[in-house]
Amino acid sequence: MNLFAHSPSELDERRALVALGAVPGVGSGRARALLAAFGSASEVFAAPAGRLARVDGIGRATAQAIAKADPWDHADRQLQRAESLGATLLTLADDAYPERLRHIYDPPPFLWVRGEIRPEDARAVAVVGTRKASDGGRRAARQVGRELAEAGVTVVSGLAYGIDIEAHRGALEAGGRTIAVLGSGVDRIYPSRHAREVSRILESESGAVVSELALGTAPDAGNFPRRNRIIAGLSVATLVAEARISGGALLTAMMALEQNREVFAFPTSIYAEAQGTNALIRRGFAALTTSAAEILDELAPILPAAGSPASAPPAVDLPDDLSRDERRLLDALAPDPRPLDLVCAHAGLDPSTALVYLLQLEFRGLVRQLAGKQFARA
Repeated sequence: MNLFAHSPSELDERRALVALGAVPGVGSGRARALLAAFGSASEVFAAPAGRLARVDGIGRATAQAIAKADPWDHADRQLQRAESLGATLLTLADDAYPERLRHIYDPPPFLWVRGEIRPEDARAVAVVGTRKASDGGRRAARQVGRELAEAGVTVVSGLAYGIDIEAHRGALEAGGRTIAVLGSGVDRIYPSRHAREVSRILESESGAVVSELALGTAPDAGNFPRRNRIIAGLSVATLVAEARISGGALLTAMMALEQNREVFAFPTSIYAEAQGTNALIRRGFAALTTSAAEILDELAPILPAAGSPASAPPAVDLPDDLSRDERRLLDALAPDPRPLDLVCAHAGLDPSTALVYLLQLEFRGLVRQLAGKQFARA
């Protein structure tokens, strides 16, 4: 997809969104709050610091940083680099943005994508585990990746040594689809030893390599925990194939649980170093499983049919007396909880206005409010 195929106004907004992401102190949460308050990244940069500071969670220091920022050269370089790579900028406003990822508490405002995320990738299971995997763990990851892909499931992982790369390889061996989520820019393949697998994914159109991080971003320890929420967020369920007591795989499992996703784990020998999977099972955080077939059986009631996208909110009959803003809010909601800032971004309303209407809709039994300012259709 050619980034420069967008209309001038669309391209300007994408440029502004990339620029906003480059302002120090503006992470994904603050970016979404600003987009919800002002409607677009372009309007954020046009706003005075005083108005920016009044947005929930922004404050004076971040507002001043935005007002004084000059990130446009950075944004232009990013878009030009993306064009040369054939990378796509996928924003929350795009229909092609993964619907399941859109529903998590902290969805990235945009993703850089090499390759393509397709509707059939709604049938996705994450396979994660330790980098220092045993021979048995590597074999198990490769086998489950292959068997899931043979069943039409997209295998999601992090391209790391050990369990991750074996799961990707298994999916590729089956001629299936796989998505690699990076803790670096999509042009900085890490580890570089796995560039061959990335080439296979891209050349055979077998999936995608994605990251929320700017192009050129080097791998850094602080990037990987946030990367893990995307791995879990893209997936119906997460399988921990082999994990130590501490590490990213267990963090991914806990993030999946927070996102109300299923978690599975392969048991390991009591003599193995990797006791993290057994701990997940013992504490009731993960269902014990031994094969892809068992996972598929458990997921059958919720796994989308082959070739279908993630489920959209069902059509419902709405009262005739709803205002335009109330209808926009209901259109922005789903049966699963969504955070207020994401609802506002979709509805094009500021949080204070949205909360008034959401409260009215709650009184009428059309909306449910949950902890953490999350809302869902009743």
